[in-house]
Amino acid sequence: MFQDEARFGRISDTRRCWCPKPTRPLCQAMVTQEYTYAYAAVSVTDGALDSLILPHVNGACMQLFLDEVCARHPNDRIVMVLDGAGWHQSASLRLANNLRLLTLPPYSPELNPVEHLWDDLREKSFHNRVFDSIDALEHHLCDSLRDLELDHQRVRSIVAWPWIINSLLN
Repeated sequence: MFQDEARFGRISDTRRCWCPKPTRPLCQAMVTQEYTYAYAAVSVTDGALDSLILPHVNGACMQLFLDEVCARHPNDRIVMVLDGAGWHQSASLRLANNLRLLTLPPYSPELNPVEHLWDDLREKSFHNRVFDSIDALEHHLCDSLRDLELDHQRVRSIVAWPWIINSLLN
């Protein structure tokens, strides 16, 4: 599984949109310093996605996420590939017997396919949107992540990179 976190906040992502001539589209914009974080781990072989929305990125939240993934896959052996963020390297992390962590080289986010999952989620679910509260944003994020979790084929089409699949099969 590959793992990553993403920050979602009440900052709107204004993009181009189509409308009939001569109408000019109006898109609201908002910049508010409220954030929430989505944690995700994905299996590149079958497109299975596990996600969790948490208030922070730190060792305690990472522990909650790892415990949740292990609880969802109690009979699987999991090698979780992740970046070198400080909370991933915390000495206080307690790993389940079926979980091993493998760290990507420093400064190489392009090697993590979950980064593309976040791009797709933001492009399809968060453009030209303004949220009244952080709760509204979290509710929309929860619905969007649930839709992704149920659509294994879509997730697999985003994360199943040939070099990863080939390395697993050889």
